Amino acid sequence: MRVATAGVTIGYESSGEGPAVIFLHAFPLHRSMWTPQVEALRGTVRTVALDFRGFGESELPTPAFSLADLADDVVGAARALGIARAVVVGLSMGGYVAFRVVDRFPEFVRALLLADTRAEPDTPEARARRLLLADRAEREGVSALADFVQGLLGPTTKAERPEVVGRVREIIGEPDPRALAAALRAMADRPDSRPLLPAIGVPTLVLVGEEDGLTTPDSARVIAGGIRGSTLMVIPRAGHLSNLEAPEAFTAELLAFVRAVGA
Repeated sequence: MRVATAGVTIGYESSGEGPAVIFLHAFPLHRSMWTPQVEALRGTVRTVALDFRGFGESELPTPAFSLADLADDVVGAARALGIARAVVVGLSMGGYVAFRVVDRFPEFVRALLLADTRAEPDTPEARARRLLLADRAEREGVSALADFVQGLLGPTTKAERPEVVGRVREIIGEPDPRALAAALRAMADRPDSRPLLPAIGVPTLVLVGEEDGLTTPDSARVIAGGIRGSTLMVIPRAGHLSNLEAPEAFTAELLAFVRAVGA
């Protein structure tokens, strides 16, 4: 399904009724990465999984975008679907966008689940590497991301769960090289979200894979330590894509959190 908002058409999947839970995906995947969690919540709440610009079924109306643009897309699409407030669930790049949603539309966020993400900006060295990767991805497409994609999964998953490795490759598919480059540049230019943390007053759960080497448990502790009343849970034997690597554990935490906040 697709919905238009502010000059861009956004792909989405929605099911159920009641309080809304919105899922924001990781780079370079799309909304179907959330299938295990959407299925688990079916019949309990309204779930909406969105594709960011240029990914999945969403259009890429301009060759560049910021994380703020993606936050505007998320809230605009939600409002077009009749959703005024939601539990926002973001993993990795989805977490970066969730921070921008909280910053720009605090009244929209009913509760927050931040998974395998970080509040810190890139260091100058990491930013330079990300921008170089963006240039390569623009020229070569997803093949330029081979090393990056390897880092998405933890060593336990790569050694013991070949079906997850295959599923991640299937979800990534062949995204538009322009979207890959735009997303990498947007992440490279993202602001420091640490000053935002003390102002977050909604219930917040922070999840992180024990083996996440991209946004480590230490980064998750920075987030949890900055948000009053938040809860941190480390998921064993999972890397950066903890919702796919350890879906039972991740989903159990999500379900308990959604019930606790009354969604």
